[in-house]
Amino acid sequence: MSLPAQPLSPLDGRYQPAVAALGEFLSEAGLNRARVQVEVEWLIFLTDRGFFGTSALSAEQQGGLRALVTDFDQSSIDALAAHEARTRHDVKAVEYFVRDRLSALGLDSIAELTHFAATSEDINNLSYAITVRQAVEAVWLPTLRGVIDRIADLAREHRGVPMLARTHGQPATPTTMGKELAVFAFRLSRVADQIAHSEYLGKFSGATGTYAAHLSAAPDSDWRALSREFIISLGLTWNPLTTQIESHDWQAELYARVSHANRILHNLATDVWTYISLGYFRQIPVAGATGSSTMPHKINPIRFENAEANLELSSAMLDSLAATLVTSRLQRDLTDSSAQRNIGVGFGHSLLALDNIQRGLGEILLDTDALAADLDANWEVLAEAIQTVIRAEVAAGRSSISDPYAKLKDLTRGNRIGGAELAEFVSALDIGDEAKQRLLALTPATYIGLADELVDELPPLD
Repeated sequence: MSLPAQPLSPLDGRYQPAVAALGEFLSEAGLNRARVQVEVEWLIFLTDRGFFGTSALSAEQQGGLRALVTDFDQSSIDALAAHEARTRHDVKAVEYFVRDRLSALGLDSIAELTHFAATSEDINNLSYAITVRQAVEAVWLPTLRGVIDRIADLAREHRGVPMLARTHGQPATPTTMGKELAVFAFRLSRVADQIAHSEYLGKFSGATGTYAAHLSAAPDSDWRALSREFIISLGLTWNPLTTQIESHDWQAELYARVSHANRILHNLATDVWTYISLGYFRQIPVAGATGSSTMPHKINPIRFENAEANLELSSAMLDSLAATLVTSRLQRDLTDSSAQRNIGVGFGHSLLALDNIQRGLGEILLDTDALAADLDANWEVLAEAIQTVIRAEVAAGRSSISDPYAKLKDLTRGNRIGGAELAEFVSALDIGDEAKQRLLALTPATYIGLADELVDELPPLD
């Protein structure tokens, strides 16, 4: 017995609620709506300038055409599908869809200006630029900013909570939990700002990027200036020099930056997962939820594990798009057409990961007792401070100790020593009294340098 038709991608099934907002822009329907927008705006652009004896459309007529975009719905999707079933060409179907509206508005006289002098790629490249920009600015980037704000909130909350750092997985100079989280918020803020200032380029120059058809029909018009004006009117940046296709370099740049953000988020997820494993963070039980199917005591850090997987999938897709889209055989091939239909998949897995990280950060509590116990069990991390102070005392002429690093290495490397042993060692040192008292007052929990103050380097919240 076969199943009824099912979504093949988990983004369209299990995880659909978390990524649905992207479908408004990065779905086939969202792409078609943008195509309709470009066709309609080009028609209005031409008639506004009286090309070929036309007159500017009235406000009512323009509104009637633009309603194809603002009122785009399931009936619009179905009508486009019916046209495409006959034309076997998606952009041609859009042209006929717009012509239908012209006929309904009594504007058959200007029907031949629909898709005028345009190649399919003129419509498609602008449509992708519009939809990707909208998806980034309306959905993905605000969600990333929300995660950054949450990390920054936690960083400020825990700015002064001392924590044993680990380098190479080994106990190292203490820090604070707040400072460690602030590093991630700062890194992500930089990339988010770069993404916010991304360019979305477009071209509208015909079959080989030469304006040949435009010029043959209206040789006295400044088609470069008109193309630039039209593209800017759509909120995009004009690309003046292309082949048949817009070169997609802006897409490669954008996807590389989003992939970079993914990898920082992946680093965050693995670090928080490790903090949970160490007992630094306790997970808040969710009523009715099951951790392990056989071990009732477990609360698995599934939010961060799910995020890791989805960030890896997103970066794999976006890296592939960035590599593929910048190459086209001579003037045109269709590899980009198939590839770009997966833009939503790349952003969808990233958005799903952001949702999991945001939820996961809201389901953990810092266990300050666990952090304090870990610090108290690792007094040997003060060896760095002691040998550094000895060096300073030698340089100042207040000590004659030779090779203080070796002296501390012999005492601490591979050994676990407590506060009493370290105090005994410091008391016997040939250093100035002020320096000695400073070292004797030091504990792993107070050896945090400027970690607390460094959190102030975070940019202020909007």
